[in-house]
Amino acid sequence: MNLRRRLEERLSVALRDAAGVEGLPAMVVPSTRPQFGDYQANGVMAAAKKLKRNPRELADRVARRAQADLAELAERVEVAGPGFINVHLRREWLAGRLAELLGDERLGAEVPEHRQTVVVDYSSPNLAKEMHVGHLRSTIIGDALVRLLEFLGHKVIRQNHVGDWGTQFGMVILGLWHICMARHRGQPGYISRELERLSALSPGDEPARRTEALRPICQRHQEDLDADPDGQKVFYPYLRALLHSRELTLDDLLPAYRFVNRVETLAEGTELTVNSPPDRRPIPLSGVSRYITTMLQDRGDPRNRQEGLAWRYAREMSLEACEEIYRRLGVLLSREDIRGESDYHSQLPEVVNELASAGLLRESEGAKCVFLEQFKNKDGQPLPVIVQKSDGGYLYATTDLAAMCYRVRHLHADRILYVIDSRQTLHLQQVFAVARAAGFAPPEVALEHVAFGTMQGADGRPFRTRDGQTMKLAWLLDEAERRAFELVSQKSPALPVEQRRQIARVVGIGAVKYADLVQNRMSDYIFSFEKMLALDGNTAPYMQYAYARIRSIFRKGGPGTGDLSGIEFGLGEPAERALAVKLLQFPETLQAVADDCLPHLLCGYLYELAVTFTGFYESCPVLKSDEPKRSARLALCDLTARTIRTGLNLLGIETVEQM
Repeated sequence: MNLRRRLEERLSVALRDAAGVEGLPAMVVPSTRPQFGDYQANGVMAAAKKLKRNPRELADRVARRAQADLAELAERVEVAGPGFINVHLRREWLAGRLAELLGDERLGAEVPEHRQTVVVDYSSPNLAKEMHVGHLRSTIIGDALVRLLEFLGHKVIRQNHVGDWGTQFGMVILGLWHICMARHRGQPGYISRELERLSALSPGDEPARRTEALRPICQRHQEDLDADPDGQKVFYPYLRALLHSRELTLDDLLPAYRFVNRVETLAEGTELTVNSPPDRRPIPLSGVSRYITTMLQDRGDPRNRQEGLAWRYAREMSLEACEEIYRRLGVLLSREDIRGESDYHSQLPEVVNELASAGLLRESEGAKCVFLEQFKNKDGQPLPVIVQKSDGGYLYATTDLAAMCYRVRHLHADRILYVIDSRQTLHLQQVFAVARAAGFAPPEVALEHVAFGTMQGADGRPFRTRDGQTMKLAWLLDEAERRAFELVSQKSPALPVEQRRQIARVVGIGAVKYADLVQNRMSDYIFSFEKMLALDGNTAPYMQYAYARIRSIFRKGGPGTGDLSGIEFGLGEPAERALAVKLLQFPETLQAVADDCLPHLLCGYLYELAVTFTGFYESCPVLKSDEPKRSARLALCDLTARTIRTGLNLLGIETVEQM
């Protein structure tokens, strides 16, 4: 039961009756201090100001009306200060609700009357690259929202919109070709050697210097093309063998990708070219990967074509690497949830045609664009949303519109969440606006950008390795587990090594995730191993320890401690009552997270619950109390442990019974 919503509905009705005006919310929130009751309504003062009435007098009228309506659950409804309304819940009502929770696996969370189909777009790594810390926030925020929305009873469809169709895949295919030809020549160290040689150059160097350094690479490239112009002798047999042997890993491929990227960057502004098969048309050395990408895309879906062998292999390697990260993080994404850029390629011409039919397309410098009045540059000129370039190529906006059509028309989404960093805000605003204008997403379908800030290092810049490289996510998780193992070994050296390693895995991975989720997602935050692994404060280790400590009470209690049926709660002590009220706030917290996609609200609630339990445990003996007080207090312990475990699980964080 959502207690806050119930109180707000009743008090809003009382405010409407007292004021004689519709649409005035009571604005109910949990009280911050016991003397102010359990809940407080703050909306009367805003209503009085709007109506030009005395707020205290209006509050008195509201309180009198609400007292009768809330008689079964509120002991008293009283006015405080200039117009606050404080609600004190009945102890008997609290006890009855707690008794109901004991047998409720959902801990009071109600199934919605209208079940929504919610599509959640999250993680979305670019394939052919290792996942790095920049992918962490989208992945774990999205996973937490998926878990919570499913728990609340909605139909949730996960969508991993992977980048598997852009220019980077042209670089990957070219990198595979260089690996193949180097091994064919019996020179497997060629790529690493050339990468080292090119490290002394900069894109800002004179073109003549860069040309001289790149000429041997360009000549060798042309020789290899001439020796195997259609790939039938060397390249495709190599790829077919790879698909069976799987001997080449993503770690092998990444240096080749960097090699291609380095060569093409340095070749910008030079006159170096290679002759493409089959027509031997000169292609700038700086644009070979773009040429490959265009060829791949122009020929449509490469899955069942010989030319797509390299694409398929690189995609498969990348997906396996992502799945290993997902497994370690405990993320729910699977292969069935992947629908990448390549899946929408065949639909892009139809998207452009529909935009044209809707009268939205204009041509600008050869490109097809949509101009909307609400998006303008600093000079007041409309900003274009380019959907097709002058060379016929498509852009991210086109693919995003195709994805939206699929989600609305085929998945029948009521709500679509895009868990994408805040730097993409303008892009998504434009995509949403174009979709609305074209009728791709009708008004009843909610389109929401779940934006988030960046993870930063101590220097306030995006979190990187000491040498300035983007930090691999696998390394971050390894380091978290290593540090957690040291912490567990220090605190509990008597535990068996394997048990300490298991606890370290749960604590380390949980600490990384919780340190992110505890932040307001819109904020940038500074990452710190020391803070995230602290055993005090609002951290995963503290919450996991709080759960394990409560479970230890039942181990100490001996046989029969777990039988809590037929309990009657007395709630005679203030600490018992405070814990009862906090436990009943779990459903309303979940709903608040679901409404605004703010996982940090759940983190804050769980921490407050743990702190409230500590106050209860310190002032109210449990195992040493006489019956029936002993069983009632054990039941409070059980409800607290279940709520913490359930809440952490909804955040994607595991618990252990002993730490």
